[in-house]
Amino acid sequence: MADQTDFPLLNSLDLPGDLEGMDADGLASLCEEMRTYMLDVISRTGGHLSPNLGVVELSVAIHRSFDSPRDRIIWDVGHQAYVHKLLTGRSADFGTLRQSAGMSGYPARAESVHDLVENSHASTSLSYAAGLAMSRRADDDSYTVAVIGDGALTGGMAYEALNHIAQIKPPRLIVIINDNGRSYAPTVGGLAEHLAGLRVDPTYERYKTLLGQLVRAIPKVGDAADEAMRRVKESLKQIVQPSTFFDVLGLKYAGPIDGHDLELLEATLDRAKRINEPVVIHVVTEKGRGYEPAMRDQRDKLHGVGAFDLDSGAPVSRRLGYTDVVEAAITDAAARRPEVVTITAAMATAAGLGTLSDIQPHRVIDVGLCEQHAVTLAAGLAMGGMRPIVCIYSTFLQRAFDQMLMDVALHDQPVVFMLDRAGVTGPDGPSHHGVFDLAYLRMIPGLSIAAPSTAAELCGLLETALDHPGPVAIRYPKASVEGIPALPAEPVPLGEWEVQSEGTEVLFLAVGRMVAEAAKAATMLEEQGISCGVINARWVKPMDPRLIEWVEEYERVVTVEDNVITGGFGAAVLEALSPLGMAGKVHVMGLPSEFLPPGDPGWLMSTRGLVAEEIAAQVTARS
Repeated sequence: MADQTDFPLLNSLDLPGDLEGMDADGLASLCEEMRTYMLDVISRTGGHLSPNLGVVELSVAIHRSFDSPRDRIIWDVGHQAYVHKLLTGRSADFGTLRQSAGMSGYPARAESVHDLVENSHASTSLSYAAGLAMSRRADDDSYTVAVIGDGALTGGMAYEALNHIAQIKPPRLIVIINDNGRSYAPTVGGLAEHLAGLRVDPTYERYKTLLGQLVRAIPKVGDAADEAMRRVKESLKQIVQPSTFFDVLGLKYAGPIDGHDLELLEATLDRAKRINEPVVIHVVTEKGRGYEPAMRDQRDKLHGVGAFDLDSGAPVSRRLGYTDVVEAAITDAAARRPEVVTITAAMATAAGLGTLSDIQPHRVIDVGLCEQHAVTLAAGLAMGGMRPIVCIYSTFLQRAFDQMLMDVALHDQPVVFMLDRAGVTGPDGPSHHGVFDLAYLRMIPGLSIAAPSTAAELCGLLETALDHPGPVAIRYPKASVEGIPALPAEPVPLGEWEVQSEGTEVLFLAVGRMVAEAAKAATMLEEQGISCGVINARWVKPMDPRLIEWVEEYERVVTVEDNVITGGFGAAVLEALSPLGMAGKVHVMGLPSEFLPPGDPGWLMSTRGLVAEEIAAQVTARS
């Protein structure tokens, strides 16, 4: 592990102000230091490695060309904002990255005035930037800079914003496309292919250079000749290179340019600042630059990593998790069910579709970072007789709520949603905790919702979902498992809960990973002489019709969930019991309605009263 003293430039500079006075050699040394420092820290904390290694020079150029926070810099997704954090006075705290009470892995308004937007959901930066540019006062000469990756540029919201920017043409707005050819995996879609074509086609630049030589050989004859040559150049451009997507919209476009050439980057940014209308700058960077294991990795370039060995890039530890179970179960189901097809929003490997992608790539549809399209595409596939499985993180499905409601549920289509990272996820913080899904899913008519407590149960629930005639959502946590269960699993009857233990005084109704904590709490209470029962409420919707019968048998009922209390499982139980006058028996335990910070999941759950000891203590306190 490196010591802070191993990075003298980072320690000695008052950043970003001191960047302006540095020469080329000093800047090159600073870039090398930052790459080394990030590798050292991320190898211990985990985080988004390769996106940040790829934007070192770009980040330096931005902070040399613009005056943050007076000039507003917005980082789309925030996967590439670590360098920005180092350049804005946070290098001393960088070792706490993604740790409990430590530095966020994304831009965070509470950390710095330089973090204007707190985001990690893709494709939002251009809309923020348009609003900021439109709200700029007439006497305000500041700039708005939006940095968006080619992956985020596949999202529909980015197109909407570009269309509006092209219409209103707000001045002092600069859009920087950080094009590394990848989101998590290689970027897909028509615009990605368009950018790739620009990236690799040297024709226009070659002809432009030749034309420049010819122009310089022509005697100057005034403005008329200048205008004539301008038209010739534009005509030549149309001959040798079709108009870019941005040209067609009416936006000024510069690029593609080398994202690791600091001098060229600064010159391009400075020229863009002199144009009194929006400018799109297309910058080509190398994901994972400077770290051979990342550049060599073909699956995701070590995009997001846990702790890893610096020499090899290999994970320090690798435990089986629920995602691995999903990968095995879906691969098995696809082998038995020809109608099964899977959909991912640019996260095939992360969502458990890596194996199926390798052996049957036509069964995995990657739509890019387009969650809305993914859901409605699934509805169309289901209408055509397929059995689509949408594999997506809980937090990202929020973006497609309308599509779930109006395109899937309204038409009662048999789409299966596999919601990874449900509940408290840990170090990625407020934008990644999947603590709202039970609330927003529960209101969708006709949608069945399941939360498995074990790996085997997850596999059984998937079998049930694939046989069910309507839509089903299965949520599961980012947590380890003992192993892959035997496949295929037996289906779990729809709406049937599991009685794990019986008692007379306190009845625990728990969902998902909270079943184990409720069972531990029940054991603790039994030792205190309090008789407890535990039910695994694996179907949040529909609820088991035996609920009323069970509640009648106990003095008190405690619901336990890793979802916000507002609108969650406990609320569903209260709604079911209230007309019968039985709601007064119920004590709801879950997460407060707040955005949770990054941190260890165990620590977060403990501080919110959702570990066995705290659950038992709360029951005892209410006795």
